[in-house]
Amino acid sequence: MPIARLDSRALIAVTGPEARPFLHNLLTQDVETLGGNELRFGALLSPPGRLLFDLFVLGQADGVALDVAAARRDALIQRLSMYRLRAKVEVAADDRPVFAAWPDAPDGFMIDPRTPLMGGRRYGEATPDATEADYDAHRLSVGVPDPAADAPQDKTYPIEADFDLLNGIDFHKGCFVGQETTSRMKRRGAIKNRMLPLDFDGPPPAFGAEVLKGELRAGEVLSGRDGSVMALLRIDRLDGDLTVDSRPVRLRKPAWMGEDILPSSDA
Repeated sequence: MPIARLDSRALIAVTGPEARPFLHNLLTQDVETLGGNELRFGALLSPPGRLLFDLFVLGQADGVALDVAAARRDALIQRLSMYRLRAKVEVAADDRPVFAAWPDAPDGFMIDPRTPLMGGRRYGEATPDATEADYDAHRLSVGVPDPAADAPQDKTYPIEADFDLLNGIDFHKGCFVGQETTSRMKRRGAIKNRMLPLDFDGPPPAFGAEVLKGELRAGEVLSGRDGSVMALLRIDRLDGDLTVDSRPVRLRKPAWMGEDILPSSDA
């Protein structure tokens, strides 16, 4: 079973007697009921409800650890420190490495809370025998977006990045930053775009390349690699042939996605 060290991810320790209620009121995920050594997926949004930071939340005896994009760790520490005010909370970098294993979660790994198809995650030492590029290829094969790569900061709504389908939003926990917009989109079904994988032959199109259905714009390409990319697509324009840069592309509906999420189509 492949194991890869994810150098693109890093940890933040949030500790102190008020660590859980502090984060519970900020994040899209329920933190107060988080068990010890339990892993959940969530995000910190902007007040208008757009993605700022995707993260995994790990329950610990003295608080929680946040698994975040390494390039954004310092920015998140700064953001949390700004929200802290007088709360009895300490926020600091945690230097443990992040590992992933797939397609299952072996001993010592926690099942990925987004979908078991992603495998498992571990915080602390492990022996890698694969690369992060191998793991990224697996992620694309499962059809799970990587918000750090696919969602420019403060531009994308979490539902567009499938957080509601990947256990990244608790709609019953009450308030969190950006909750009003997020809940309204879900409640009214006002979801026009979703991230979905596209398959094709050859090298990936450029980030931002238009996806077309005939002459109509159907979305844009996000991150990817030879043979597969993630794309942000209009779900009302998926019922015909799609192209990018005049090349045919094939929509692939992920196995974890419910039957009623996309309109009936040839996809």
